[in-house]
Amino acid sequence: MAEKDQQVHPLAPASEHPRSDEESARLQSKELKRKKRIKYVVYISAFAVFQTAVILVFALTVMRVKNPKLRIGRVTIETMETNNTGAAAAASFDLKFIAQVTVKNTNFGHYKFDNSTLSFLYDGVIVGETIIPKARARARSTKRLDVTVEVNSRSLTSTTGLGSELSSNVLTLNSQAKLKGKVELMKVMKKKKSPEMNCILTFNVSTRNLKDLECK
Repeated sequence: MAEKDQQVHPLAPASEHPRSDEESARLQSKELKRKKRIKYVVYISAFAVFQTAVILVFALTVMRVKNPKLRIGRVTIETMETNNTGAAAAASFDLKFIAQVTVKNTNFGHYKFDNSTLSFLYDGVIVGETIIPKARARARSTKRLDVTVEVNSRSLTSTTGLGSELSSNVLTLNSQAKLKGKVELMKVMKKKKSPEMNCILTFNVSTRNLKDLECK
């Protein structure tokens, strides 16, 4: 008896139930909320970084108080008398000039300072003094003050070195001063600052002009 060919039919896959519209909408809503949360976190983080950078720049620039710079900017000679015709011990000088004192304030607040003494020295000996009047240097600006100066050699106990210098048609003086004041920021913070001056003035006695001016 002939055997009939048996045909094997694969099992039909289980039918998948299609996702309902309500479930799809719910999943899309969850995904949108998740993306919004991520976006908010990114925005907040970026703002925090930006704010930190602004505060850091503000602290390093605006709130950082530096010492103003005290200098002599210009000298206008009115009279100059020197004597070196006799012995070196008889050498002398007598000058009157107008010195422009500059106070350069690089801070973001104004600098207010009191009266101060500006001294001129020859070979370490004070040969003349004048007053720097109290004033205010505005924020990020330079205050210029003209002061009249009279210097002479009468206080020198020895003029031997002076005679040698005058014979080379040169007269060298040092200027020294120190201001006492405060830098005021936003009318809230005040910080004491005391800039100092140390300048070397070299005069040409033959032409009666200022040859060189160097400040440190």
